[in-house]
Amino acid sequence: MIGLPDIRAAAVRLQGHVMATPCVESRTLSEIAGCQLFLKFENLQFTASFKERGACNKLAQLSKEEGQRGVVAMSAGNHAQGVAYHAQRLGLRAVIVMPRFTPMVKVERTRGFGAEIVLHGDTLEEARSHALELAEQRQLMFVHPYDDEAIIAGQGTVALEMLEAVPQLDTLVVAVGGGGLIGGIAAAAKSLKPGLQVVGVQTLRFPGMYNAFKQQSLPQGESTIAEGIAVGRPGQFTQVLMKRYVDDMLLVDEGDIEQAIVLLLDLEKTLVEGAGAAPLAAVMKEPARFAGRKVGLVLGGGNIDPMLLAAVIQRGMVRAGRLARLRVCARDVPGSLARITAVVSQAGANIDEVHHQRAFTLLAAQNVEIELVVQTRGRDHVKALLEALTAAGYESKEL
Repeated sequence: MIGLPDIRAAAVRLQGHVMATPCVESRTLSEIAGCQLFLKFENLQFTASFKERGACNKLAQLSKEEGQRGVVAMSAGNHAQGVAYHAQRLGLRAVIVMPRFTPMVKVERTRGFGAEIVLHGDTLEEARSHALELAEQRQLMFVHPYDDEAIIAGQGTVALEMLEAVPQLDTLVVAVGGGGLIGGIAAAAKSLKPGLQVVGVQTLRFPGMYNAFKQQSLPQGESTIAEGIAVGRPGQFTQVLMKRYVDDMLLVDEGDIEQAIVLLLDLEKTLVEGAGAAPLAAVMKEPARFAGRKVGLVLGGGNIDPMLLAAVIQRGMVRAGRLARLRVCARDVPGSLARITAVVSQAGANIDEVHHQRAFTLLAAQNVEIELVVQTRGRDHVKALLEALTAAGYESKEL
């Protein structure tokens, strides 16, 4: 069983090799959430993820013979980068097996650290099976992403830093995939402060550890924006640690995570991936659960595909009413569009897109439906814009 001495020893090994990231209060998010929120910025690590803590601790303990053989790992990206980076730093050969759906930003960053990349399978389990085959074929040391005592101890150093920076914390909220991060954090935190609550968060589409912890049988999906915690089979070591130290498990959906990504980007000017935003998503989804508490959130990683990020931002703007789609009915005569755009301009909105619809409409042939995508200041501004169009004599509605 991993304990505080193992985690303290890991902290010593990591000194000078892994960043002690800041843990600071977010006043704005605290006001919104109704509790005092402290953010642990693990997305500021060199590989933009906490995963390099466990990887560094594991590789630093390999024997000379094991190091000469090299290592193999399977990962959707962050563990891959952590292993590849520290293997390169220590002069070790690294082979990384990644599922085919892995975001290219993670694949290219891992390749950039000198690792051999093997894209195999559509799930982490398929990648894991192939990595074990390669380990046997090439006599490589398999570095598990979460179900390994050295990995867990390395991840647990996050809790040491959080409680040193903010001793008054009474709750920690941690994203859960296989359980390595929360297992190490919970073991360290409960040893230092037994009354502290540790809450795990999983996505509704991959509730493997939630099912094991709550003795449920929720179905598993096929994809999630939080691919870093899309783990079908939780670890054995980690399950033991969770049952012993973790107080509760919560589930969040895709929309909750998207909203949390946008909040962190908009309010804190910090970029996180889906798994890194899951803790904030849980707090925002269930504010009564955390009301009045001093809550530490681990922003586990910041490796998000730029195209996915662009889509998340746009969808977030739609939810906030800052991007709206309107339908305006008008006579199909010269000058109609100019008059409509003038009304929009005078109302203070900015037009992104314009579409004329003549064929696919129930309006009379001499009329036209004009769809506008407009930038606004929010829901109240959208309402004011519709009122302005109505006052100008146009039938309009938000789509």
